[in-house]
Amino acid sequence: MNPAGAQGGSALSPSLVSSPRLGDWLEFAADTVFVRTGKVELGQGIRTALAQIAADELDVELGRIEVASANTSSAPDEGFTSGSLSVQHSGAALRQVCAEARILALGAAATMLGVAKSELSLANGRFAAASGEVNYWNLPMAELLDSHATGAALPKDPGDLRFVGTSIRRIDLLAKLTGSARYITDLRLPGQVFARVVRPPGRSARLVALDTTSARALPDVVAVIVEGSFIAAVAQREEVALAAARLLTDSARWQVSETLPDESDLVTFLTGATAESQVLLAKGEQTEGAQGKASYTATYSRPFLAHGSIAPSSAVAWWHDGLLAVWTHSQGIFPLRAGLAEALNLAESSITVTHVDGAGCYGHNAADDAAYDAALLAIRLPDQPVQVVWSRADELRWSPLGPAMRVQLSADLDPSGHIRSWRHEVWSNGHTSRPGAGRETPAFSSYSLQNRVPLPVASDPPLARGGGSGRNSVPGYEFPNVEVVTNRLTEMPIRTSALRALGAHLNVFAIESFMDELAKAVGVDPLAFRLDQLHDPRGRRVLLAAAERAQWGSAPIAPDYGRGIGYARYKGTGAYCAVVADVEATNVLRVRRLTIAVDVGLVINPDGVENQIEGGAIQATSWTLKERVRFDRSGVTSDSWESYPILTFSEVPMVDVIILPADGQPSLGAGEAAMGPTAAAIGNALAATLGVRVRDLPLTPEAIVAAIEA
Repeated sequence: MNPAGAQGGSALSPSLVSSPRLGDWLEFAADTVFVRTGKVELGQGIRTALAQIAADELDVELGRIEVASANTSSAPDEGFTSGSLSVQHSGAALRQVCAEARILALGAAATMLGVAKSELSLANGRFAAASGEVNYWNLPMAELLDSHATGAALPKDPGDLRFVGTSIRRIDLLAKLTGSARYITDLRLPGQVFARVVRPPGRSARLVALDTTSARALPDVVAVIVEGSFIAAVAQREEVALAAARLLTDSARWQVSETLPDESDLVTFLTGATAESQVLLAKGEQTEGAQGKASYTATYSRPFLAHGSIAPSSAVAWWHDGLLAVWTHSQGIFPLRAGLAEALNLAESSITVTHVDGAGCYGHNAADDAAYDAALLAIRLPDQPVQVVWSRADELRWSPLGPAMRVQLSADLDPSGHIRSWRHEVWSNGHTSRPGAGRETPAFSSYSLQNRVPLPVASDPPLARGGGSGRNSVPGYEFPNVEVVTNRLTEMPIRTSALRALGAHLNVFAIESFMDELAKAVGVDPLAFRLDQLHDPRGRRVLLAAAERAQWGSAPIAPDYGRGIGYARYKGTGAYCAVVADVEATNVLRVRRLTIAVDVGLVINPDGVENQIEGGAIQATSWTLKERVRFDRSGVTSDSWESYPILTFSEVPMVDVIILPADGQPSLGAGEAAMGPTAAAIGNALAATLGVRVRDLPLTPEAIVAAIEA
């Protein structure tokens, strides 16, 4: 095979459009290929997947690929690691970069050996001809890569790939399993000190009095810093910082305001608050209640949700000679740098942000806030690296939350049982308030406390970039008349931002629950009802694959067992996913088995895809059965695993993942595809089991009993 591959034209990935220089992605040194990426490792296995892509396109051994942790001083700027786009964007960019690097190296090797390019073969990084051979490391790769991607090189055909498509062992897993991995909380720099921040008792509380005498008197206390309502204790030893923070907590006096809505009546808040309405889609004419048609309406909701990471957020910062270095597990190191520069009145060029592994991250959690805390304190304490670790209570009470949402659906069915008209309306706070992105008010909780300014109103990405409140609100079925409306709340009593899948979680739950309700109304099997109105062949394929594996249509194995189905194409442009849930409904609802079929196009690492789908499905199960942020009129009260329960290990269902063949389609992300379909399948299974529909999440015993009594 010609190592250059076929010549053609490739549309550049958005990541490559924003960072087109080849040398920003690759470096050849010491018999190693160093791969740089702006996407960060969050436990999703992206470093392993990128190594597989690079090894194949460059035709070198996998062991020679080293994927560096993201760093703003050397990595390409790829924005946030979010939206299930790491393989889709960064992987596509790296594939193109490596294809162009291979072709440039081929030309240089031909010149060096004095042969035509067609006389060269490439294997294991060596370009060979009858007259001799050279390898990548003999060639002036730095000079060759000092150029921009053109898209002229066509990456290899999938049939010529050795590593892509195989379940390569993740490069980060062994260290994690053996306890040798270095997480952000393990980081220790020379002269490092430890800090703890004292949080107010409520969302709008303001500090009115504080006695710092006892805290300052503790041995090894470096400083007690008070600015506005921001309080922090810094010490040479971590346990001393904790003790000082406890003393400060006891001595602080606060003015507390009741600004939060009634947690028991979120619907009134969601539909009554000031909102910005937008029509996302208007197709055909709404014909609700027209003659000869049956009309149906239903509403669905979810509460505020927390990230619930097993370990709380942390960061280390060091201010030295006018330069700020930050180590963080943020999902977006470049936007974080921009946010820090804005909040601290620094030039971005004076800040370096390095990613370090932390607890699993599912969107905008407190990692960025911890980074601001550390940076603020480091500037007040020059030449002393400062580590900040949030407490479990702080993480649950002060991290950004996934917004509460309400969806109202209505549909008209013609006499043959087909949906003729569909209307979807959603109420929600915005789904992103990440730092950076040119915000006038930096989105750090401590900045707000320090400067007594309100946090910015959360926004929604446009639908072209996946949407927020409206993500997956446009149904994937073929209806003649469709209207989709979003109402983004502009009142922010509770801080909200991105949480895994954003609005797709409830929108898919609502759509797929309503599809089951409509199927029941016309007496049609739910699977058949969907297939009859789904024309996308890839969507039909995942539905049929999941149904076949789960033995859809067979009788339940016991009287208390039921089965439900859910389907969506994530964001309408991403991976296809269908889920069949088998549940047992006795004194509690338990999910026993999830059968999931996915189409993610070209699979880089099958084991990685399975892990992502399983993880998303299990988290969605926890959201669906248990999770709900509780609060009173002044602040969040869910501050422990007792008051914010999550799924336990003994409650994890068996998950069976079917990965469908790519059939020549490009890679799509897997991390968030299962969230909505899993929730819907569980809700539909409950309805099939007990004959009652619970439309408001979570599906707790109390909610189920209330539905039965109603």
